[in-house]
Amino acid sequence: MTETNNLNSTIQNLSRRELRDLVRTQLQMLLEAGDLQGAKSILVPVQPADIAEAIEGLPKAMHALAFRLLSKDEAIEVYEYLDYSVQERLIEELKSQEVCDIVDQMSPDDRARLFDELPAKVVNRLLEQLSPAERQATAQLLGYEADTAGRIMTLELISLKENLTVSQALEQIRNLANASEMIYYLYVMDAARRLTGIVSLRELVTSQPEQIIGKIMTRDVVFVYTDTDQEEVARLIQRYDFLAVPVVDREQLLVGIVTVDDVIDILQQETTEDIYALGGVQSGGDNYFQMNLLEIARKRVVWLLVLLVTNTVTGTIIKSQEDILAKVVTLTAFIPLLTGTGGNVGAQSSTVVIRGMNTDEIRSLGVLQVIGREAIAGAFLGGMLGTIATVWAYFLQGRLEVAIAVGTSLVAISILASISGSALPFLFRYLRLDPALMSAPFITTAVDVVGVLIYFNLARVILKL
Repeated sequence: MTETNNLNSTIQNLSRRELRDLVRTQLQMLLEAGDLQGAKSILVPVQPADIAEAIEGLPKAMHALAFRLLSKDEAIEVYEYLDYSVQERLIEELKSQEVCDIVDQMSPDDRARLFDELPAKVVNRLLEQLSPAERQATAQLLGYEADTAGRIMTLELISLKENLTVSQALEQIRNLANASEMIYYLYVMDAARRLTGIVSLRELVTSQPEQIIGKIMTRDVVFVYTDTDQEEVARLIQRYDFLAVPVVDREQLLVGIVTVDDVIDILQQETTEDIYALGGVQSGGDNYFQMNLLEIARKRVVWLLVLLVTNTVTGTIIKSQEDILAKVVTLTAFIPLLTGTGGNVGAQSSTVVIRGMNTDEIRSLGVLQVIGREAIAGAFLGGMLGTIATVWAYFLQGRLEVAIAVGTSLVAISILASISGSALPFLFRYLRLDPALMSAPFITTAVDVVGVLIYFNLARVILKL
């Protein structure tokens, strides 16, 4: 017990990352030793989010055992922080009543996201075990399309009528506070439940008790529709620094709110997917490091095969230039330099353009303006890199004509790569394809194939072959 007390004292002075690692290590050691009471004790001062990360870091066989150490209230809170793969495993391993108690107490939006990850047979079984009110709330959210405001919103909110006084509104908030996820914004509706205004808790507290809500509320409300894409919702909350945004249907009836904590999860998920896509990896929204290795290989091999075919085409082009290579063999040495540099320039352009698309930073610019800017940037880059490459090629080979061919080609390839890298994301977005996923292999293809052709043709002209 003394050791446990010392550990609890140490926990107070650790960073979050050190805390997570320490708790996981100690928890695993105590569980392996069969000291369940000691394992339970070290979790007492730890926050639910950190407990969830510690459980995720344990061997899979220990997940259910560690989770059972928690009290019912702790288990409900910790469960919402767990990765979906761990949540699914716990559903399979815990007793039916334990699962029902946890899932029934989850917030409807978190429950809906969990059900999205579970097999249909499991979802149907869990839905049957929910209380009627929770079943109806969950079914309502699942009725909206995935990745929309309706799917991620929470139904737990406090709404007010315009004719209430401030004192009546505050009394209503006191009575309903525990049933609402957000009390800092109060939404005002008319008799038909149409959203007419918004009032903050601060405005209520600082107003006179006899004032009418309709007199102090803001009528110009920023809202989203149930079918608004979740990324647009996230950008809206980020732009206006909201804690929540109301969700209405097409008849302007208030149906829920999206809170900032859900938006943070969305932004992280979307950013992760985009980064994976830029590397040609399709995660499908799953945790990459929790996925089966065979599944990982299957997802990654697609674009690697595209690049394999690309290299085959490039090799065929090089082979077709045997006559010039036979006369000037040194030209071969600079092909990797040109295609590699061009690929890097194109990747930089596509990355900044795709990021600009996601953050709306380029919304004020036209497509041609963006491509033009990148083409000029490519010319500047090509000029600087081409000068260095010319000097380096002359130093290595001692032939000025070859050096000029290399440097000139690098300028042309840099411009080509910048144009391709900035234009292809717009093209794929127009075709309703994922720009992040599609751009990388096609940029590589364009730069490799066209770049090699540019190089050999410029070499023929400069070397007069």
